[in-house]
Amino acid sequence: MSARPRLLYVTDLAYPARGRRYCDEDIHLTARLRENFDLALCHPLDAAALMDAFDAVVVRNSGPVLGYQKEYEAFRTQALARGTRVYNPLHGRGDMAGKQYLLDLTAAGHPVIPTADRPEDLHRLPEAERYAVKPKAGADSIGLRFVRYEDLTELAGLAYGDVLVQPRVDFRYEVSFYFVDDLFQYALYAPDPERRWVLEPYEPTADDLAFARRFIDWNTLDHGIQRVDACRAPGGELLLVELEDLNPYLSLDRVPEETRERFATVLADSLRRFLAA
Repeated sequence: MSARPRLLYVTDLAYPARGRRYCDEDIHLTARLRENFDLALCHPLDAAALMDAFDAVVVRNSGPVLGYQKEYEAFRTQALARGTRVYNPLHGRGDMAGKQYLLDLTAAGHPVIPTADRPEDLHRLPEAERYAVKPKAGADSIGLRFVRYEDLTELAGLAYGDVLVQPRVDFRYEVSFYFVDDLFQYALYAPDPERRWVLEPYEPTADDLAFARRFIDWNTLDHGIQRVDACRAPGGELLLVELEDLNPYLSLDRVPEETRERFATVLADSLRRFLAA
């Protein structure tokens, strides 16, 4: 490894995210990381061809892999075969591996929105006016739709085994907890459920942090950026919505400058530890 480690930073700067500008976040972070690393940016479709020239690949705002699933799987296969260091590491159990974790966590009794993927398990879901149906490999609400229970029981053309079904929760608000490695950084929430990405700083309670940490611990990633998305249910409890460990958007434009700068410093420290491991 050279005196200044070389990082290939994977991002889709032109990805058209709703209500967000991914490129601004990555421009800020890479500007800070250049203080400590030799760094180049590339599109996710170019990562496999370029990664051998770098000490590590940092996957950031690369967009939903549903749009380039074949190329992403090829990148994973090559990186694992060559022993390429990828940050976040490729053994994550959350969204990185699809949505199976929602089924596993439901079966294990964790505080998660109840989830099923087979017609014979639908009766285990709480009663609701509508049910969310989403692809197991989905992200960013791609393919999400809401249907009535009778449509579920009639299958309604759903490709069971490839989709997940959840009751639509009438939650008070959504809240996200952001971690680097196992270190909590900040939390943001959307006071208006209809405006998911209009976020404000959130001061978590000790119980809130304990909730988020149980999923960080469950995921067993020693290094990396993770976002725990939850909703505040009508009864006041938090329920897991997503455990994002592939390329979580960080909403750094919604936090104070001091928090944003501290996050960049913690990320650089994490990357140094990752490269030395």
